[in-house]
Amino acid sequence: MNLIAELQWRGMIQDIMPGTEEQLSKEMTTGYIGFDPTADSLHIGSLVPILLLVHLQKAGHKPVALVGGATGMVGDPSGKSEERNLLDEATLNHNLEGVKNQLKKFLDFSPSLPNAAEMVNNYDWFKGITFLQFIRDVGKHITVNYMSAKDSVRKRLEGENGMSFTEFTYQLVQGYDFYWLYVNKNAKLQMGGSDQWGNITTGTELIRRKAGGEAFAFTCPLVTKADGTKFGKTEKGNVWLDPTKTTPYEFYQFWLNSTDADAEKWIKTFTFMGQEEIEALIGQHRTAPDQRLLQKRLAKEITVFVHGTEQYEQIVNTSKGFYGGDPINFINTSDDNVLLGSGIPSSTFTSAWPVDVVTFLAECGSSFFSSKGDARKMIQQGGVSINEIKITDPKTIIDASYLLKEKYILIKKGKNFHLVLAHS
Repeated sequence: MNLIAELQWRGMIQDIMPGTEEQLSKEMTTGYIGFDPTADSLHIGSLVPILLLVHLQKAGHKPVALVGGATGMVGDPSGKSEERNLLDEATLNHNLEGVKNQLKKFLDFSPSLPNAAEMVNNYDWFKGITFLQFIRDVGKHITVNYMSAKDSVRKRLEGENGMSFTEFTYQLVQGYDFYWLYVNKNAKLQMGGSDQWGNITTGTELIRRKAGGEAFAFTCPLVTKADGTKFGKTEKGNVWLDPTKTTPYEFYQFWLNSTDADAEKWIKTFTFMGQEEIEALIGQHRTAPDQRLLQKRLAKEITVFVHGTEQYEQIVNTSKGFYGGDPINFINTSDDNVLLGSGIPSSTFTSAWPVDVVTFLAECGSSFFSSKGDARKMIQQGGVSINEIKITDPKTIIDASYLLKEKYILIKKGKNFHLVLAHS
């Protein structure tokens, strides 16, 4: 199966430029994807472009990951209704390093490989270009009519807030990235999310007009949830690839808690399992959905890919300990390093004892309870337990007698645990 056919059955291609499949069949092709350094970590919305680069390399082609040191200073208007705040240089450089270090985990950069992955920063070629040079040597090749016709531009121009010149020029700046990589790295393919189609095709047009060359492109659909809610979002915000922002345990739980409809779609996109194996697993899952075979395998595959086998095994052991029927015994018999490194959401309680349960929950369970009112409401609904004992009275007093091993208290909200480290 060729690369395009492989990506199509996985649901990873939306738009594709004519001739792309033929180009990939003809020769080893250098293809790239740009990553926006708006934070010092990528989140799971970035996994699809990462996986596209991995698939590209597995198929024998050369992947290039572009981190946008220059474009990050401008701001991509695609899919945005308002202009975002621009980052200062120190923050941008910090973010760039974080993104670079994450990308190195997923691609093979071994110099001995003919298709070794490469990483580039577009600030390296933009820093020497003056504004006058850019509008003379690049801007003259793309008309305002052409740029204004792009959906990402047209929608903003028709909106209430309009569009700044800075954002308007973004597609030309990104288009120049493709041109520069075409000339200097022989890159003939650009990939990205479907919201990038306008920017990407501007690059192919610039290559045609300025270099007299031919370049290719395809995009993947933006990942959505079956219920219409935003993919990769939880009550705490984004699901990050950085384990200090989203613990591996929370990362695993995100995938484990996916719906049947989402799991059937995501296991094709987010794993490297073969078509026959996936179809067989989907069939098994449909006959016994209560066993959640699909979700468990999805969570395993993507957690191992992002965080490694050892971390996955620790998560499974933690899950068995907390959700296997006797979490109190698990706490009492486990080493402190196991508990605190388990990835179960945790916090430290430093206030004085005794304290009413509402105050206690609001102070130490911020990932569970946003306020005292939230905690009180959940207690009244019967959804809160302390050390596996249901709390029914908001006036319950919590003191040092609740401590397990003289240092832990286990909160449970619904089906979710939160471990509190406290002292008598």
